[in-house]
Amino acid sequence: MDDTIAALPDKTVLVVDDDAAFLTRLGRALGGRGFDVTTAGSVSEAAAAASAAAPAFAVIDLRLEDGSGLTVVEALRKKREDCKIVMLTGYGNIATAVAAVKAGAIDYLSKPADVDDVVKALLANPEDRPAPPDNPMSADRVRWEHIQRVYELCGHNVSETARRLNMHRRTLQRILAKRAPR
Repeated sequence: MDDTIAALPDKTVLVVDDDAAFLTRLGRALGGRGFDVTTAGSVSEAAAAASAAAPAFAVIDLRLEDGSGLTVVEALRKKREDCKIVMLTGYGNIATAVAAVKAGAIDYLSKPADVDDVVKALLANPEDRPAPPDNPMSADRVRWEHIQRVYELCGHNVSETARRLNMHRRTLQRILAKRAPR
C-alpha cells in the first residue's frame, strides 16, 4: 500500500465504467493500492452509489451506455463538494475535456489509462501543474482518434463523416480500414 494513500483520512473511491472487464481491473488495482473501492457500470448505478455514500474520489468514464459520465460528476458535486474526480474516455478531445473540467473533474485521461496515472491524478495537488506525459499520443494517433469520433457521431455513415471532415469518401474508407497508429 502506498504511504500517501495510507495517510488519507477517507480512502473511498467510486469507479464508473460500462466496460465490465476494465471496471474490474481498475477496481482491483485501486483496491490493491489501498483505496476502498465501489464500482458501478452505469449512470443509474453510480447515482445510487453516490447518494448512499458520497466518495472522496471518483474515476468516471465519459461515455456510458445509459448516459454521460458528466451527469455522475454533477451528482457527486452536489453530494460532496471536495470529491476529486478524474474523467476517463476513449474519445478524448478538447471540447469534452473542457466540459468535464467545468462540471467539476480535476483531470481528464484518455483510455487506456495506466492505474499509476489514475492514482497520480487523484492524489495531485490542484494547484500543481501536471508534468507533460512521458509517452504522448503521436499526431497521427490524434488525427485517427478525431476521425473515429466524428465517424461515431455520424452514426458510422462514411459519406456524412467525409462531408463533415472535408475529405474524399474513398480516402476516409482507406483510413477507417487501417489499424490505429501508435
